[in-house]
Amino acid sequence: MPLIFFSVIGLLYNVQFPVRLIGQMNLNLAVIILVFVTVYYFLLSKSLSVGMLLFSLACIGLCYEITAITTVPLWAICIGIFVLAWIGQFYGHNIEGKKPSFLKDLQYLMIGPAWLMSFVYKKLGIAL
Repeated sequence: MPLIFFSVIGLLYNVQFPVRLIGQMNLNLAVIILVFVTVYYFLLSKSLSVGMLLFSLACIGLCYEITAITTVPLWAICIGIFVLAWIGQFYGHNIEGKKPSFLKDLQYLMIGPAWLMSFVYKKLGIAL
């Protein structure tokens, strides 16, 4: 699930605006959307929003590093990750015997990192 979240963030990262953020990184659509995502998670759970913010920043940082170290376009890498992760998701659905619609599945997969993080929080004794 985090791979699909990352791949969508990576695709949004490709939509660049001519405004510098930090170093050589321009403002991009991923940063804008993640601001709203962070606010949404903050309204649900302050501690979960911190974890999602850190995970989102890691995704943005990874996108930045990928674009800096390779000549392969980030969008191509992210589409490859998305397709492979989606195949894995379909395999998992086959094992479970479930067949959700594409849009319903995508909705759940985009909140997947927060869902997984809630399990980690519970194991660590962090209140949601």
